[in-house]
Amino acid sequence: MMSLVVVSAIVISIVLGYLTRINIGLFAIAFAYGIGCFGMGLSPNEVIGFWPLKIFFIIFAVCLFYSFAIVNGTLEKMAEHLMYRCRNVPHLLPFAVFLAATVIAGLGAGYYTVLAFMAPITLLLCQRTGLNLIVGGMAVNYGALAGANFMSSQSGIIFRSLMVNAGLSDNTAFVNSSAIFVATLVVPIVVISGFVLFGGQRESLSRALAELDAPEPLDRNQRRTLYLTLVMMATVLLPPILALVAPDNPTIAYVNSRINMGLIASVFAVVALLLGLGDQRKAIATVPWHTIIMICGVGMLISVAIKAGTIALLGSWISTVIPAALVPVVFGIVAAFMSLFASTLGVVTPALFPLVPAIASTLSIDPIVIFIAIVVGAQATSVSPFSSGGSLILGSCPHDEMRTRLLPKLLFKAAPLGFVAALAANFILSFVF
Repeated sequence: MMSLVVVSAIVISIVLGYLTRINIGLFAIAFAYGIGCFGMGLSPNEVIGFWPLKIFFIIFAVCLFYSFAIVNGTLEKMAEHLMYRCRNVPHLLPFAVFLAATVIAGLGAGYYTVLAFMAPITLLLCQRTGLNLIVGGMAVNYGALAGANFMSSQSGIIFRSLMVNAGLSDNTAFVNSSAIFVATLVVPIVVISGFVLFGGQRESLSRALAELDAPEPLDRNQRRTLYLTLVMMATVLLPPILALVAPDNPTIAYVNSRINMGLIASVFAVVALLLGLGDQRKAIATVPWHTIIMICGVGMLISVAIKAGTIALLGSWISTVIPAALVPVVFGIVAAFMSLFASTLGVVTPALFPLVPAIASTLSIDPIVIFIAIVVGAQATSVSPFSSGGSLILGSCPHDEMRTRLLPKLLFKAAPLGFVAALAANFILSFVF
């Protein structure tokens, strides 16, 4: 009975958040308090203890450091340069948009930030060049997703933290998040390639791109920011990679055990401030507080669900009803439908990732396959106008006429195409691995 109450609370939180535009995390906190304290007899301190402090700190610290590249214009300038480099290969414009979004997000800007400044640029390019709106929208959306999934970027860090919270080791979580990044990079490239091969827009794109003006070079602070970002990424990524290559080396093992993304990002944020790379108040204001509250609030409610036995019950049902070979596919489908209306980072992965270890162990499935299937499925439909990605793209339209034309295309063409591609990828993943 209590499991049904908790599941209903999660669904109601999503619906209320969608209808009222109030942060889903705030509704989740209220439900966690009501159900935990008055329905399950937990103390207020126990419920407060469900706040995922480690995830909160890591996201805050990483986003704070990367916000300097946003505040001083480094990321926007890089996007302009990547677009300009594409002017002599016009048929590759969708790939240039995808690559620009991937690189900028991979450098730490995160999914929402990249969409916020890349989507308007992309839609204006579509307007000027005649590039198909669906292709442009999908390229910028899936590029931002793929880059954000990089192991040292925002989504990749969240995925790793959720896996560790679900009981996986740091090294295993790193390997799994690396596989997620590769999968979410490859699937969109295949989809965009289909559009490029059969779109027939090469001549119009060639004429339009010839008129692009050369962007200004990066200034001193922007170059420093880029170098500092690359150094931080190397600091974070090198030790776990070396630990996988040489697992028996005590020195590497010691250094790797002391690596913490949040603490390293905090140190580099101080370095950025000392170098004068951006205004402290603007950098703090750029931190995605809405996303952090949503992820941590839903995390509290998920912890209440775990305490109530809901997650174990759902995992038991899936492992007994669904054939083992189809479990990753089913997870991908569930994630895709959830993502039509909810955030991948804030709702889908916090709700589904805790199920994976127990189900994978029971059915003798490699957990990495299910983790990949969840993220590929969820991000396939994130371009829906009712999801966070699609709504940001619609909000970036320069005028109402384009917005009116784009909405049904995102809902009835882009999201279904993404879903079919993800379904095919998850089927291949399930039966190959």
